Amino acid sequence: MQRLLSTVAAVAGLATALPAAAQFQKPEDAVKYRKAAFTVMATHFGRLGAMAQGKVPFDGAAAAVNADIVARMSVLPYAGFVEGTSGSEKGSPKAKVWSERAKFDAAAKTMQDKVAKLAVAAKANNVDTLKAAFGAAAKACEACHDEFRNE
Repeated sequence: MQRLLSTVAAVAGLATALPAAAQFQKPEDAVKYRKAAFTVMATHFGRLGAMAQGKVPFDGAAAAVNADIVARMSVLPYAGFVEGTSGSEKGSPKAKVWSERAKFDAAAKTMQDKVAKLAVAAKANNVDTLKAAFGAAAKACEACHDEFRNE
């Protein structure tokens, strides 16, 4: 049931995010949008990482909230990946995001699946369960960054 609800939420989020691409008046607006979504996501992911790495004490309730935010945010940035918004500066998407869009979308979907599992794992209130799911989600993020983001 939880998986079904997560899937429905992800699809609903994606459905509401896709029309946003048509509403960006300038490419810079799309860039600001995706950066803002990734910033919120990264902040909450970082809080989970600090718990998983033992840098801060594990708090099951906080982990569940943060993981849920990451999962919900994971569908939003992709509306901001519109043509004409790649660049050469650090952190910007490589031009191959658009020439290999299916591969990029598959990497995004993999990350979304991993963070959905992270949200479920965080609700288990067990640091070892969180660590395993966090590691898998982090690898999915890193794989996409390595392939599609300028370093």
